[in-house]
Amino acid sequence: MPSHRRPHRNDVLIAAVGLISGLFLWMLGPHTQGGWALATPWVSLLPLTVVSVLELFRRTAPQTALVIGTLALVADQFTVGNLATALMFTDLMYAAVLYGTPAAARRIPVITILITVAVTIGSLAWFRTPQALLIGVVTAMVSFLPAITGVSVRNHRDAAETARLRADQTALLAEMDRTQAVTAERTRMARELHDMVANHLSAIAIHSTAALSIDDPATSREALGVIRENSVEGLDEMRRLIGLLRAGGADPESSASVTLASLDTLVEQARTNAASSGLTCTFEDARDEQGPLPAPVELAAYRIVQESLTNALKHAAPGPVVVRLGRAGRLLTVEVSSVFGDRPGPRAPGSGAGLVGMRERVALLGGEIEAGLVTTGGGAEIWRVRAELPVEEGTVRA
Repeated sequence: MPSHRRPHRNDVLIAAVGLISGLFLWMLGPHTQGGWALATPWVSLLPLTVVSVLELFRRTAPQTALVIGTLALVADQFTVGNLATALMFTDLMYAAVLYGTPAAARRIPVITILITVAVTIGSLAWFRTPQALLIGVVTAMVSFLPAITGVSVRNHRDAAETARLRADQTALLAEMDRTQAVTAERTRMARELHDMVANHLSAIAIHSTAALSIDDPATSREALGVIRENSVEGLDEMRRLIGLLRAGGADPESSASVTLASLDTLVEQARTNAASSGLTCTFEDARDEQGPLPAPVELAAYRIVQESLTNALKHAAPGPVVVRLGRAGRLLTVEVSSVFGDRPGPRAPGSGAGLVGMRERVALLGGEIEAGLVTTGGGAEIWRVRAELPVEEGTVRA
């Protein structure tokens, strides 16, 4: 009987105990039957030995062990018999259902009940006595009962394995959700930190460069004033953000207090910071409806304008920087345009993180955004950022 695995130690123990018990019963002499042609007592040791060896393969080759064990049990009926042989056969039947293929686990109980019925009917027809029913009972105890027990244990084992796999899957999904939540939270924090501080740091970088490169006390004093103002405001923004994070993990985006009503102040601050670069910032509010908007929409619109003004301060050529707000039906339109081209004087470096942050904000709201060069009717090139944001609460994505 081929096997690719060594017998389990429990199977070795079952085989050894069964063989020793069978030898002990054989020596004591309580045989299960007699009067057959092969009634020589030692002949019953052959089926006993075969079934004992088959116990070694009850896990590795259960179906093959059952088939050979069945032949050994039939052969045992033509000897004086041994109770240990019958008991070990019941274990082979149980193991064939428990460790065999799913098809075997379904078929064996059906086959054993059919055999039990056939043996019972045959015994009654042959012996024609009520005592013949005992043969059917013994057949059921040796075949059907261990088979149905194996089915029950296998079902419980499969249910336990399914529950374990489901628990592992749940744990894996929970870990994936946790990882995604941490990543999303870090992205939100990075986006908010960039938008809150980049504007002030850009102004500080440009005016400090101007103060160092232009040997003019009035210019230096003006630049230092702008630097101090932006430093204080940037520090306040940082403190507010740190306070929100320490307050119990509140979402810095949803907790921010900025609204579209603060755009006038934002544009005025940008006008002051950009004056030395030849930029003139203006704000046009062309909304048909002035009603309140969902907080995520107001925050996203504010941050888009803030980042666009910061980019204009870094890169725009001298000329107008126009901020426009519009609302038509369910869409809020945010547009910021500035002159594209080279400009004299200091410039602050950019990393592209601001555009990424704006696209992320718009995507979370289910809106659209465009950023790039646009040629005006007069042939001039301007850099325009235009975003369309749905103003309904239900459009915000998780």
